[in-house]
Amino acid sequence: MWYPELLLPILLIIKDASAQWNVWMPRDISAMTNSCVVIPCTFMYPSNIRPSRGVHGIWYFGQPYPQFFPPVVFKSRTDIVNESYKGRTKLLGDLNQRNCTLRISNVGAEHSGRYYFRADLGGANIFTYPDFSELKVLDQPDIDVPEEIVSNVNLDLTCYAPDNCPDMSPEISWLYTEYLLDAEFISDYVEEGNTAVLSSTLSFTPKPIHNGLLLGCRVHFPNTSFIYERLISLDIKYSPRSVWVNVSREVMEGSSVSLYCEVDSNPPPRISWMFGDEELLWDTASNVSLQLDQVGSLQDGVYTCIADNGYGTMNSSMYLAVKYPPREPWVNSSITVQEGSTLVLHCSTKGNPPPTLTWLKDGVLVGTITAEEVSVLELVELTPQGDGMYRCLAENEHGRSSSSLNVTVEFAPVFLEESKCTVVREGVQCVCVASGNPEPIIEFHLPDFNITVNDTEGRFNYYTHTDGYTATGMIKLREKSNNGGNGERPVNVHCRVSNAYGSEMVRLELQQEKKYMMAVVVGTIGGVAVIAFIIAAVRYVGRNNKKENGNPGQDLVSKLENPSLFYSAVKKDKQNLRKKVLKTELLGSKFNSILEETSTGDDGDYQPVASMAELEKQELNYAALEFIGGRSRNGASVQGDDGSDYTEIKAK
Repeated sequence: MWYPELLLPILLIIKDASAQWNVWMPRDISAMTNSCVVIPCTFMYPSNIRPSRGVHGIWYFGQPYPQFFPPVVFKSRTDIVNESYKGRTKLLGDLNQRNCTLRISNVGAEHSGRYYFRADLGGANIFTYPDFSELKVLDQPDIDVPEEIVSNVNLDLTCYAPDNCPDMSPEISWLYTEYLLDAEFISDYVEEGNTAVLSSTLSFTPKPIHNGLLLGCRVHFPNTSFIYERLISLDIKYSPRSVWVNVSREVMEGSSVSLYCEVDSNPPPRISWMFGDEELLWDTASNVSLQLDQVGSLQDGVYTCIADNGYGTMNSSMYLAVKYPPREPWVNSSITVQEGSTLVLHCSTKGNPPPTLTWLKDGVLVGTITAEEVSVLELVELTPQGDGMYRCLAENEHGRSSSSLNVTVEFAPVFLEESKCTVVREGVQCVCVASGNPEPIIEFHLPDFNITVNDTEGRFNYYTHTDGYTATGMIKLREKSNNGGNGERPVNVHCRVSNAYGSEMVRLELQQEKKYMMAVVVGTIGGVAVIAFIIAAVRYVGRNNKKENGNPGQDLVSKLENPSLFYSAVKKDKQNLRKKVLKTELLGSKFNSILEETSTGDDGDYQPVASMAELEKQELNYAALEFIGGRSRNGASVQGDDGSDYTEIKAK
């Protein structure tokens, strides 16, 4: 609290030190609304001036120049003051003692402003001092808040209440501090420039959880109803303390996905979405979303959200797994190797989840199933059976894919057991069958004649055929041999096969054509059976006629008188026999038909075993019947109308 008596020592010191117009008052002073305020004031004037009628004074509001008619706050000569100051102002000092201290009661917001003092010493000795005191009328206390409040750094908040009214002394308390576990309170009283201020300091360590917390300062004048409060919201700066992103997730290739990043920090950070070293998106905000459309396998990986607000940095990552079926596997190129070589086949692919790799050869599983993106198949000491198409099949739950290559195994020619010479009705047929890669060349050698038969030799029926790696060569010798019997020379045929990897020669063994011999035997037996059946049938018919007519000879003659009836029965049996013989011939000549179809037609000497006319002649002999003791009717000879021997019957 300020007291005017304190000014007297000052006046005594400066009284003789200066003889100029001068005034002293606080440049700034404050008061709470509805309270009072005392503005301390002392003034000086030249020492050579002697006030004749005493010293008078005037307080102006707003400006010091009377000609502008400023509001009069106080006037010592009269009670005429501005309406807003009526009954509110009082001069506490003695003007004759150069003390111009002023009290204003029940101040309001309209009283805030500058106050000037004017001294009137009589006559022309009137002077308005340019210095002023500025009054601030407060409706709430002041709280001194630092420009920046940083988390975990000690903070002092000070609340001020002016104490410039002698009749009232304020009290200060803090509101809503129950959330501050380490709060401390310190009160202080400060006098400066004849003004007094009561203060209370709240000290604590702010945390991020205190950001936005409301704190209040309350000023109360005891024995009055005057209460003043002010609330503040704490703006606590702190580094990012949490960065939330999506949990790691799985998506299918070609789909769209949004990645979210939310950061708890103050101020809001600069958020960056990173994929590896590439910054995909950034923004200054508390949350940022990254939209990915039509994701592919190249977007599979770790995505990181980095937050930086100048007070610290924090990041969080998530894994985006892009699921997709296996890509087309990479395999070796098709390759040709030699028999006995070792070959390593590689297969690699990509897929998510990692696919299983399976090696198949011509559709059959080989090797093992590998649950990795790389598979190696080792083929050791390859044989001709290792030749074929190898396929690498990649599979996972989203699909499958495969790639193939051909492995060609080249090997020296090998004779097959089908190689032989066979006796057929036309002569001897020699077949040479060999397997090899490259395709073997087949040559027949006749050492007895010192002749080599191949595709350039035109004197023999030479035929070749290739099926894959199997080559077949055939020649026909028109003269049969009994392998040396009856003075005939045995068949002596050698076959030589060769390719780039080697050659081999063997002598072809002579074998009887079992099928042909069997067909002849079966045909002969069948023919005899048919003839026996015809004879039995004729006898049976004759026996029946004898029983019925008692004259079997006459019945037979009657039948012979109609030779067409008998001829038709015999001819029908002849036709059946003819079919059986032809069928037997065909069965025996099945293999020979291949040669006849491919023959060039130059072999004019080639003839079948028997002609069709001879067969018919043989069949007629089978059908000739001879009856002993029979006699003709009317001495007529029996002969068919067409003169055919089929109906010739001789009676003896």
